[in-house]
Amino acid sequence: MARIVSLLCVLTVLSSLAPATESDWPGWLGPNRDGKSLDKGLLKKWPDEGPKLLWKADDIGVGFSSVAVVGGTNYITGDKDDRLVISSFDRDGHLLWNRDHGRARGGPNGSRATPVIDNGNLYLLGGHGLIGCYDTSNGEKKWSREAKEFGGKPGGWGYAESVLIYNNMAIFKPGGERCIVALDKTNGETIWESTGLDAGPEYGSCIVVPYQGHTMIVTGTRQGIFAVDADNGKTLWSNNWSANNTANCPTPAYADGYVFWSNGYGRGGVCLKLKEEDGSVAADVAWTTKELVCHHGGYVIHKGYIYGNHGGGWACLDLKTGQRQWNERAVGKGSLCFADDMLYLFSESGGQAALANCSPENLTLCGKVKVDGKGPSWAHPVVVGGRLYLRYDTHLYCFDVM
Repeated sequence: MARIVSLLCVLTVLSSLAPATESDWPGWLGPNRDGKSLDKGLLKKWPDEGPKLLWKADDIGVGFSSVAVVGGTNYITGDKDDRLVISSFDRDGHLLWNRDHGRARGGPNGSRATPVIDNGNLYLLGGHGLIGCYDTSNGEKKWSREAKEFGGKPGGWGYAESVLIYNNMAIFKPGGERCIVALDKTNGETIWESTGLDAGPEYGSCIVVPYQGHTMIVTGTRQGIFAVDADNGKTLWSNNWSANNTANCPTPAYADGYVFWSNGYGRGGVCLKLKEEDGSVAADVAWTTKELVCHHGGYVIHKGYIYGNHGGGWACLDLKTGQRQWNERAVGKGSLCFADDMLYLFSESGGQAALANCSPENLTLCGKVKVDGKGPSWAHPVVVGGRLYLRYDTHLYCFDVM
């Protein structure tokens, strides 16, 4: 009995010393593709000098892709010597491996899509339409396909979409008559091609939207916003908001039966209310707005409110009505993510990032930090495992925000 008690005591001590399970950010817009981290217990105010810098990785290549973080390992892309390169770093910022993923797109120079990690595999769509699957342990390629196989072609700034993993499928938009395609994520073989939809792919990514027992793939295109059946690619509903705009960049957002999509170049946003209709799903326009005109920095929905980039600053709208709650300059035009009831803002110019409250009452900055780089920064900030990741130019910064 004494030995058993002693063993239990040892196991209890070992358990208390074991590291907590680390949350992951497996790709574009986080674990649920909504821009929201699962982290808790983060700093609510930063020191005057900003959060502590843990490490910085240089020479990752020019790019706009955000970082993916799984099990403490980091994955990011950049353009080097006219090649698109995937790089993997350990939790301390040491390079593990890098892998060539074909030609860099250029115009503007910089990688586009964020890598997506699933079950030990990395998925990436390059600017010219090469989609590939790689082993996360060493970067070895498992399979690849070309968007042109499906008759698609990119918009003027190349493919920028991050692959969506849903069940056994890797989903992306080649564009054209077979606009959205689902591939078997294990071998790249075609599972379905969308029907009833002929559209250019534009630059945003797909999201999964479950509603009343139906599961849809929703995405923005050159011809507007569409939803297809996740099981077979059949078009369920569409809306031509932002059709033939200069560029449709942001990914749609979904919450509480509403789908929101906003674009830049003066276009603004549309909010669609879903409903069941004849055993399927339809979408009615709930409201449109010019109070949130989002070029690329995105938006998140939290507790019935939309927070996002609006022109040269930031805005908050009521999800159900579109009523503006506030409009603030803060760090200027940029991108954002959400974690632990706070917003993390990252300016597209000058490397300025900030922590702010997430409230429909006001926007209050609770700390700032600046990182070095040049040119525009279109990568979104990432918060995971108590760390803030900022990608600017050829640099990846990792800060302690716990």
